[in-house]
Amino acid sequence: MLERIKLTDLHSKVMTAEESAKIFENGMTVGSSGFTRGGDSKVVLKALAKRAKTEELKVTLITGASLGHDTDAALAENGALTKRLPFQVDNTLRKNINAGNVLFIDQHLGESAEHILNGQFKIDVAVLEVAEILEDGSVVPTTSVGNNVDIAASADKIILEVNTAIPTSIRGMHDIYKVEEYGSRSAINITACDTKIGSDVIKLDPSKIEAIVFHDITDMAGDIVPADEATSAIAKNIVNFFEKEVEAGRLTKELMPLQCGIGKVANAVLGGLEHSNFENLVMYSEVLQDSTFDLIDSGKMNFASASSMTVSQECYDRVMNNIEFYKDKVVLRPQAISNSAEVIRRLGIIGINTSLECDIYGNVNSTHVTGTHMMNGIGGSGDFARNAYISIFVTASIAKGGNISSIVPMVSHHDHTEHDVDIIVTEQGLADLRGLAPRERAIEIINNCVHPDYKEELMSYFERACAERGGQTPHILEEAFSWHTRLKQTGSMKKAEAQTETLVG
Repeated sequence: MLERIKLTDLHSKVMTAEESAKIFENGMTVGSSGFTRGGDSKVVLKALAKRAKTEELKVTLITGASLGHDTDAALAENGALTKRLPFQVDNTLRKNINAGNVLFIDQHLGESAEHILNGQFKIDVAVLEVAEILEDGSVVPTTSVGNNVDIAASADKIILEVNTAIPTSIRGMHDIYKVEEYGSRSAINITACDTKIGSDVIKLDPSKIEAIVFHDITDMAGDIVPADEATSAIAKNIVNFFEKEVEAGRLTKELMPLQCGIGKVANAVLGGLEHSNFENLVMYSEVLQDSTFDLIDSGKMNFASASSMTVSQECYDRVMNNIEFYKDKVVLRPQAISNSAEVIRRLGIIGINTSLECDIYGNVNSTHVTGTHMMNGIGGSGDFARNAYISIFVTASIAKGGNISSIVPMVSHHDHTEHDVDIIVTEQGLADLRGLAPRERAIEIINNCVHPDYKEELMSYFERACAERGGQTPHILEEAFSWHTRLKQTGSMKKAEAQTETLVG
């Protein structure tokens, strides 16, 4: 194992995870590697959680995005977290956030490194997973980069987890570039998805390294859910839209660089492209999923850039066993680069992200159930929606067995305003909102995206709002959240008579 530590002066820093956990003190701000289960801390943060179970030890934790292996759950259950940012997906942590036990800062992933860079969050201890430590103390990242560069630069102390399950041949898959401070910042000179502008390692100050912990734990496998009827229909609607854009001369068969959020809808959309007429595709996104590597293997996609990979066990093994094949087809970057507004706008990204609910004017709620309870977080969807060539949001038209309509009069929480949303897609159809005023957008969305169970009532709301209240964006404010109120009171957004008809039927 010591062969992975080329700087021999650091051999004396090797210890167990439990020993390294003694470095943490109550009230510290901790930065950790990890982005949607990729390249996360797998043993040190668990040891921190174990300490917190028996003593007063609470920290603020900053990562790239979510962690795997139930690490967030262990930290939350044992009371180790005061504050968490910028993203999470863990059920236990989510419950503690919504109960007010853990404070959560929901940030645009492209901006989270800025808060470290400008000193809003000073990192006391950094925990980084690496594949190898080089002679000068530089480290080779594993399956994500996330906020590691700025976390390491800010940290007073660094703990390294050397993952021997990752082949050292992964070196060369990364493009490490550090954004400068405001006032002296130069352009991020990425002009194509496969442009590399940095190093293949993260440079560290070796004097900061307090501990090195070895393990051989692979990333937690991604939840790859097969496409169902609704997600397949959404994917088909998007592919049909792309084909029409090609016919209109606004796209070619190579499309533009693609970005997809994580989850079954994103996998279904990318899977739909595998059997389409599009070719020579490229991706500039946050996370590489199974569908990305399937497109590469099928010859449909030439190159993919992201900050992390979160894949099934089968795909993980496929990539790790064929690193040399994928190294010239895939690159992993800091999320300050993968989610950079400057680069996204320059490349002309087609952004495809999911929503919890949309309203009749095209505003999107991605994060809060009924406006109050955090689901996961905004992630990078805002980075792409605000700067994309085409900004697409997808959702099934109904949820909870039809008791919830995903298209409502007014969203209960705003994450993306109508100004940043070009296309809304459900399994019912696609609403192209480009070039439309609010009243036109409402008709387009209601006619194309709303489930039949809710279409008549939603059109009635819109027509009455226009007739009775008027305005640029007509609303009947005392009714705008009546659907959410009805859901809270009865368990369904349907009117009482509609609920009765459903039960009888």
